[in-house]
Amino acid sequence: MEEKNYPDDNKEQIVKAKKNLVYLLMFSVTMMFAGFSSAYIVSMGDSFWLKVPFPPAFWISTVLIGISSVSMIVAVMMAKKGNSGGQKAFIALTLLLGIGFAYFQFKGYGQLTDNGIRAANNHIIVTDGKYGDYFEIKKGNDYIQVNGNDYLMNGKKLSGQEMKKLQDFMRPLNEFPLKEPFGLKNYGKPYTIQFQSEDLTFNGKELIKPSGEPLPLLDRDRLFYLARNICDGRGDFFVKGEMGKDFQVFYKGKELKYANRELQLNGKDLDGYLQLKAMESADTASSYLYIISFLHLLHVLITILFVLSVVI
Repeated sequence: MEEKNYPDDNKEQIVKAKKNLVYLLMFSVTMMFAGFSSAYIVSMGDSFWLKVPFPPAFWISTVLIGISSVSMIVAVMMAKKGNSGGQKAFIALTLLLGIGFAYFQFKGYGQLTDNGIRAANNHIIVTDGKYGDYFEIKKGNDYIQVNGNDYLMNGKKLSGQEMKKLQDFMRPLNEFPLKEPFGLKNYGKPYTIQFQSEDLTFNGKELIKPSGEPLPLLDRDRLFYLARNICDGRGDFFVKGEMGKDFQVFYKGKELKYANRELQLNGKDLDGYLQLKAMESADTASSYLYIISFLHLLHVLITILFVLSVVI
C-alpha cells in the first residue's frame, strides 16, 4: 500500500488531534469511574449494605495491571532511547500482563459466584423459601433448625456428610415448576417435611397434607425455593459463610450483628419495620462491584487489542 505523505504542518495537526483525543478519552473514563464510585459511597450510607472481601484472584489481577503500567512506561523509555529490542520486549510483556489481568478477573467472578455473590442478587436476606416460614424438616423426631447460613440439629451444626444427605433428599424438589410425580425416595426414612407444623405424607406421586388434600401449587413453589436454598447451602443469606466473619451487613454505615435469626444494632434487635425493610433490600453492593469491575475489564480488553496491534 502506498504511504501518504502529509505536509509537516498537517502532520503536527494530526498528532495534536490524536493527543487531544487520548486526553478526552482519559478524562471520560476517569469521570465515569468517579461517578460510579460516588454512587457506591452514597448508596452505601443510605440503606442496608453488604460488604464482602475481594476474591484472591482480584488481588492478583490488580498486581498484574500495576506491573503492566510499569512495563509500558519502560517500553516508552526504550523507544525514546532508540532501543528497538528493549521496546519490543517490554511491549510484549505488557501484552502478556494484560492478558493475565483479564484471566484473573474472570477467575475472580467465578470465586464470587461460588460464594453466592452474583451480579443480580435480588436481596441480601433470603425471602423466597426461607426455612421455617412455611416448611420445616424432621430427621426422625428431631427438628432441623437454621441460624444464619448454618443448618443445625439439637443445637449442633450439621457435618458435611449430614448436610449432603439432606441436600440429596431435597434435590428432587429442586425442579421448577414442581410437577408430579415427585422423585422422593425413602420419604420418612429418615427425613419428613412439615408444612405449618404438620407432617406431610408421600403417596409415591405427591405430598399430601393431613387433611388428605395434595399440596397446593403456591406451596409447591415455596417448597421448590426451600429445596433450592438447601441444595445451594444457603440459609438466611444469599452470600455464603458466617456473618461478621465472611461478610458484613451494614445499615447507614453501622455494622449489624445477627442472632436468633434477627438483625441487631448495638446489641438490640431491629424493630419490625427495619427487619422487614432489610428483607426487602436489594443487594446493590454486589451489583456495583460487578458493574465497576466489568467496565474496568472492558476498557483493559480494548487496550489489549491496541497493544496487540503494536506488537504485531
